[in-house]
Amino acid sequence: MTTAFGSALKDWRTRRRLSQLELALRAGTTQRHVSFMESGRSVPGRGMVVRVAESLQLPLRERNALLLSAGYAPTYPETDLSDPALRPVLDALERLLDGHEPYPAIVVDRFGDLVATNKAADILTEGAAPELLEPPVNVLRLALHPRGMAPRIGNFDDWARHVLERPRQEHAKAPHPRHAELLAELEGYLPGPPNLDADHLGFAVPLVLRTSRGEMRLLTAITTFATAVDVTVSELRLETFLPADDETAHILTR
Repeated sequence: MTTAFGSALKDWRTRRRLSQLELALRAGTTQRHVSFMESGRSVPGRGMVVRVAESLQLPLRERNALLLSAGYAPTYPETDLSDPALRPVLDALERLLDGHEPYPAIVVDRFGDLVATNKAADILTEGAAPELLEPPVNVLRLALHPRGMAPRIGNFDDWARHVLERPRQEHAKAPHPRHAELLAELEGYLPGPPNLDADHLGFAVPLVLRTSRGEMRLLTAITTFATAVDVTVSELRLETFLPADDETAHILTR
């Protein structure tokens, strides 16, 4: 009889498009054992569940869920951002934010909710409707909403599609009802078919943003804690905006 763990394991393996043999080789076991775990004929030990979760490249939150489905306590803690234990993490992020000035930078969680910003990030929010700036601020909604940044984005059609690529991929890897609801809303703000002659730099799509200081062209980069063992920390994203040309650098520096 298939168990909760067996069903979850098969579902994740299917999502990752792996055969039982491929997963077995990654996890250091046999195809027969993987088959038995999925069918419920074999009860995996805690170490095997952890190895399988790592082999499937599951986010920490989903690794905990897989452990629970097998009857084991979660391995990875999930600490609230207000907990003093995370103060060193927040201090490090604040230093990164401050060090990135005069260029904008923000920290968001897995749903795109704003955690922290530097002073230069004000250039991104100018002119946005007050209700979009009330906590918790969702930066994806702020970027694409017609009362947010959208009217000031010169290449909105092309840039908006690229903005949604990451949350779409994250939802595909680890589905969540809130992600699904948010994506449904955001996709409603997208225009028609993509522009095949879109403006780009050859290697990335810039954010062309009209501001009170002039038009700027910005590139975005995302940084994560690669060695995080806390669920909350693993889901934080530092998003930095870099000038794509000398004029933008001059505007921000000035």
